[in-house]
Amino acid sequence: MSIPKQSKRRIIFHIDMNCFYASVEMAFNPKLKGKPLAIAGNPEERKGIIVTSSYEARAKGVKTTMNVWQAKKLCPELIVMKPNFDRYRNASKELFKILSDITPYVQPVSIDEGYMDVTNTTWKGTPLELAQNLQQRILKELDLPSSIGIAPNKFLAKMASDMKKPLGITVLRKRELDKTLWPLPVQEMYGVGEKTAEKLQSIGIKTIGDLAKKDTYELKQFFGINGERLKNRANGIDPRPVDPDAIYDFKSIGNSQTLPHDTTDIKEINKLMNDLADNVEKRMKRKNAAGKTVQLMIRYHDRKTITRSKKLQNYIDSKFDILFLANELLEEHWNQEPIRLIGITVQDVENKRNIGKQLDLFTYENEANKEKLMSTIHQLTEKYGENVFKSLNDNFKEVDQQQPRTSFQKDFLDDYKK
Repeated sequence: MSIPKQSKRRIIFHIDMNCFYASVEMAFNPKLKGKPLAIAGNPEERKGIIVTSSYEARAKGVKTTMNVWQAKKLCPELIVMKPNFDRYRNASKELFKILSDITPYVQPVSIDEGYMDVTNTTWKGTPLELAQNLQQRILKELDLPSSIGIAPNKFLAKMASDMKKPLGITVLRKRELDKTLWPLPVQEMYGVGEKTAEKLQSIGIKTIGDLAKKDTYELKQFFGINGERLKNRANGIDPRPVDPDAIYDFKSIGNSQTLPHDTTDIKEINKLMNDLADNVEKRMKRKNAAGKTVQLMIRYHDRKTITRSKKLQNYIDSKFDILFLANELLEEHWNQEPIRLIGITVQDVENKRNIGKQLDLFTYENEANKEKLMSTIHQLTEKYGENVFKSLNDNFKEVDQQQPRTSFQKDFLDDYKK
C-alpha cells in the first residue's frame, strides 16, 4: 500500500491493549474479572516465567519476567494460567479489523499494539472524540480495555498511550512538551533501554528535557547517529510514516526459551535446541523465507549472555541445516557452565521470491529432482485442472500450532486482512 503524502499536520493514534493476555482470558471467562491473574509459560514449574498479569496482580507486586514461585509468594491467591495463543491471535485479528474499519493506514507492531494514521478519515468529530468512540467500540465488541495515545507522530503517540492505563486517552502536543514530556526521567523514554539510560545519565542527562537540549555533536560522539535520533524524538520530531506494509519487513526469525532450571544436562539442552530449530523452520516456511546466518544465544545461570553466529554462502530454511549449525556453535562456544536460556535465530533473511537460485554441487541433484516433480504436476494440472495439489504454503496457512516462546512473533499480524 502506498503511503499518502501529508499536506497537513498528521494525526497519529497508538493503540495499546491493557494486560492483553490476561484481559483476553477475562473476556473468555468473566469469572476471572477482578481477580489477580497471571499468564505464565510453565505454571506448574518452579521457575515458570510470568508473561503478563492483571492489574489486581500487579497491585500485589507481580511483574512480568518474575518466576511463578516469587509471584505466588507475593500474592498467594494468584491464579496462574498457561497462555492460549490461538485465543490471543483471534482477539488480535478482531482488534485490527476494527482499526482498519476507520482507516487503511494501520501498522500493527505486535499482537496487542499498533499505529493508525487518522489524518484523512471521514470522521466528522474531533480526534479525541474518535479515540473515545474507538476505545468504547473495542470494549463493547471484544470486552477488552485499551489505552490510546494521540499525537502528530508515532513516537509521541507511543509515549502518550503509556501515560494513562487502563482505559486512558492522552493527547501529546509539541507545544506542550516542556510540561508533559520533558520532566520525565530519561529512562521512561521509548527507545531508551537500561544501558542507554546509564550512558545518558553518565553525561548529565537525567530527564527527557535534558536530552532535548543536549548538544547534538556531543550526543553523536557517544551514540553515533542514534544520539541525534534520540534528541530529535525528545523534541517531538519523528517523520516515520504509519506503514501498513512494515509487518513484511523482517531480517531475522528466531525463538528463545528459558529452561525449567539452570542445567548442564546435554540431553535437556539438545531437546530444547531441537524444539527451537523446529519452530524457526515452521515460521520461515510460513513466511516463505530463507536466511544466510544462524545465531545462537546462550544465557548462563549468572545472567551473562553470549551470542555467536555463523554466516553461509547459500540460503537455508530447513530444520536440519539450522540445527546442525546451531549445534556447531554450541559445541564451539559453550563453556560448560549451567545454561538458563537458549535462543536460535536465522538472520540475513529474505523472502524466497527475492532470492535467485544458487545452485552448487550439493543442491544441483535436489533441484533437478524438483524440476521433474514440477513437470509431472504441470502435466496432471493440464489434464485435470487447477488445484490438483495443495501447495506447501497452504498447509502452513492453516494455523501453526507450535506455541511461541519468549515473545509473540509477528508472523500473524496480517491475519486481519484475510
